[in-house]
Amino acid sequence: MTSGASGWRVLAPLGLALFLAACQPSDPSASAGTGAPVAAAADRGAALYAQNCVPCHRDNGEGLPKVFPSLSGSPAVTGDPIELAAWILSQKRPASIPAGRYPTQMLLFGWMSDPDAAALLTYIRSHFGNSAPPVDAAMIAKSREK
Repeated sequence: MTSGASGWRVLAPLGLALFLAACQPSDPSASAGTGAPVAAAADRGAALYAQNCVPCHRDNGEGLPKVFPSLSGSPAVTGDPIELAAWILSQKRPASIPAGRYPTQMLLFGWMSDPDAAALLTYIRSHFGNSAPPVDAAMIAKSREK
Protein backbone atom coordinates (compact mmCIF):
# COMPACT_ATOMS: atom_id res chain seq x y z
CA MET A 1 0.00 0.00 0.00
CA THR A 2 1.17 3.48 -0.69
CA SER A 3 1.57 6.14 1.92
CA GLY A 4 0.33 9.68 1.99
CA ALA A 5 -2.86 11.02 0.43
CA SER A 6 -3.13 8.28 -2.20
CA GLY A 7 -3.10 5.62 0.53
CA TRP A 8 -6.02 7.28 2.31
CA ARG A 9 -8.00 7.36 -0.95
CA VAL A 10 -7.81 3.57 -0.92
CA LEU A 11 -8.66 3.23 2.79
CA ALA A 12 -11.47 5.80 2.91
CA PRO A 13 -14.05 3.76 0.91
CA LEU A 14 -13.07 0.58 2.75
CA GLY A 15 -13.34 2.35 6.10
CA LEU A 16 -16.74 3.82 5.24
CA ALA A 17 -18.07 0.43 4.13
CA LEU A 18 -16.82 -1.24 7.31
CA PHE A 19 -18.16 1.59 9.45
CA LEU A 20 -21.63 1.34 7.91
CA ALA A 21 -21.68 -2.45 8.24
CA ALA A 22 -20.58 -2.29 11.87
CA CYS A 23 -23.18 0.32 12.81
CA GLN A 24 -26.13 -1.97 12.27
CA PRO A 25 -27.60 -2.52 15.74
CA SER A 26 -28.60 -6.02 16.67
CA ASP A 27 -32.15 -7.04 17.47
CA PRO A 28 -32.62 -6.22 21.17
CA SER A 29 -35.56 -8.64 21.40
CA ALA A 30 -33.15 -11.54 20.76
CA SER A 31 -31.09 -10.55 23.79
CA ALA A 32 -29.95 -13.20 26.24
CA GLY A 33 -31.59 -12.29 29.54
CA THR A 34 -30.14 -12.52 33.01
CA GLY A 35 -30.05 -16.15 34.07
CA ALA A 36 -30.15 -17.42 30.48
CA PRO A 37 -28.49 -20.79 29.90
CA VAL A 38 -24.77 -20.59 29.24
CA ALA A 39 -25.18 -22.04 25.73
CA ALA A 40 -27.74 -19.37 24.81
CA ALA A 41 -25.42 -16.61 26.06
CA ALA A 42 -22.52 -18.12 24.07
CA ASP A 43 -24.67 -18.25 20.95
CA ARG A 44 -25.75 -14.65 21.57
CA GLY A 45 -22.12 -13.56 21.93
CA ALA A 46 -21.22 -15.26 18.64
CA ALA A 47 -24.20 -13.63 16.89
CA LEU A 48 -23.33 -10.18 18.25
CA TYR A 49 -19.73 -10.62 17.15
CA ALA A 50 -20.83 -11.63 13.65
CA GLN A 51 -23.24 -8.68 13.39
CA ASN A 52 -21.02 -5.96 14.83
CA CYS A 53 -17.34 -6.89 14.99
CA VAL A 54 -16.56 -9.00 11.91
CA PRO A 55 -16.34 -6.00 9.53
CA CYS A 56 -13.25 -4.77 11.40
CA HIS A 57 -11.86 -7.67 13.41
CA ARG A 58 -12.73 -10.36 10.83
CA ASP A 59 -14.23 -13.84 11.34
CA ASN A 60 -11.00 -15.11 12.88
CA GLY A 61 -10.45 -12.13 15.21
CA GLU A 62 -7.17 -11.23 13.51
CA GLY A 63 -8.28 -7.78 12.40
CA LEU A 64 -6.53 -6.07 9.50
CA PRO A 65 -2.83 -5.35 10.04
CA LYS A 66 -2.08 -1.66 10.58
CA VAL A 67 -5.79 -0.80 10.31
CA PHE A 68 -7.85 -2.84 12.83
CA PRO A 69 -6.27 -4.64 15.81
CA SER A 70 -6.23 -8.39 16.36
CA LEU A 71 -8.26 -9.71 19.30
CA SER A 72 -6.11 -12.81 19.59
CA GLY A 73 -3.90 -12.62 22.67
CA SER A 74 -4.69 -8.92 23.08
CA PRO A 75 -3.95 -7.67 26.62
CA ALA A 76 -6.96 -5.36 26.26
CA VAL A 77 -9.24 -8.34 25.55
CA THR A 78 -7.83 -10.74 28.13
CA GLY A 79 -7.17 -8.15 30.86
CA ASP A 80 -9.59 -6.32 33.15
CA PRO A 81 -13.12 -6.95 31.79
CA ILE A 82 -14.44 -3.71 33.30
CA GLU A 83 -11.82 -1.68 31.43
CA LEU A 84 -12.57 -3.61 28.22
CA ALA A 85 -16.29 -2.90 28.62
CA ALA A 86 -15.63 0.81 29.28
CA TRP A 87 -13.58 0.91 26.05
CA ILE A 88 -16.17 -0.85 23.89
CA LEU A 89 -19.20 0.92 25.34
CA SER A 90 -17.87 4.46 25.78
CA GLN A 91 -14.32 4.69 24.35
CA LYS A 92 -12.69 5.11 27.77
CA ARG A 93 -9.27 3.84 26.70
CA PRO A 94 -7.56 1.42 29.11
CA ALA A 95 -3.82 1.71 29.67
CA SER A 96 -3.38 -1.60 27.79
CA ILE A 97 -4.48 0.07 24.54
CA PRO A 98 -1.84 2.58 23.43
CA ALA A 99 -3.24 5.66 21.69
CA GLY A 100 -2.37 6.30 18.06
CA ARG A 101 -1.38 2.75 17.17
CA TYR A 102 -4.08 2.41 14.50
CA PRO A 103 -5.49 5.02 12.08
CA THR A 104 -9.04 3.92 12.93
CA GLN A 105 -11.20 4.57 15.96
CA MET A 106 -13.24 1.97 17.86
CA LEU A 107 -16.96 2.40 17.26
CA LEU A 108 -19.22 2.99 20.25
CA PHE A 109 -21.46 0.14 21.31
CA GLY A 110 -23.07 1.88 24.28
CA TRP A 111 -26.49 1.01 22.88
CA MET A 112 -25.97 -2.66 23.83
CA SER A 113 -27.85 -3.99 26.84
CA ASP A 114 -25.74 -5.20 29.75
CA PRO A 115 -26.52 -8.90 29.06
CA ASP A 116 -25.67 -8.47 25.35
CA ALA A 117 -22.40 -6.68 26.10
CA ALA A 118 -21.52 -9.40 28.63
CA ALA A 119 -22.23 -12.12 26.03
CA LEU A 120 -20.11 -10.33 23.43
CA LEU A 121 -17.16 -9.72 25.75
CA THR A 122 -17.32 -13.30 27.04
CA TYR A 123 -17.23 -14.48 23.43
CA ILE A 124 -14.15 -12.48 22.43
CA ARG A 125 -12.39 -13.35 25.71
CA SER A 126 -12.94 -17.09 25.08
CA HIS A 127 -12.30 -17.31 21.32
CA PHE A 128 -9.46 -16.54 18.91
CA GLY A 129 -7.00 -18.37 21.17
CA ASN A 130 -8.05 -16.36 24.25
CA SER A 131 -9.02 -18.09 27.50
CA ALA A 132 -10.02 -15.26 29.85
CA PRO A 133 -12.87 -15.68 32.36
CA PRO A 134 -16.44 -14.80 31.36
CA VAL A 135 -18.04 -11.40 31.86
CA ASP A 136 -21.44 -10.91 33.48
CA ALA A 137 -24.03 -8.14 33.25
CA ALA A 138 -23.03 -6.77 36.68
CA MET A 139 -19.48 -6.12 35.39
CA ILE A 140 -20.93 -4.28 32.40
CA ALA A 141 -23.11 -2.14 34.68
CA LYS A 142 -20.05 -1.32 36.79
CA SER A 143 -18.10 -0.28 33.67
CA ARG A 144 -20.87 2.16 32.73
CA GLU A 145 -20.42 3.88 36.12
CA LYS A 146 -16.66 4.32 35.61
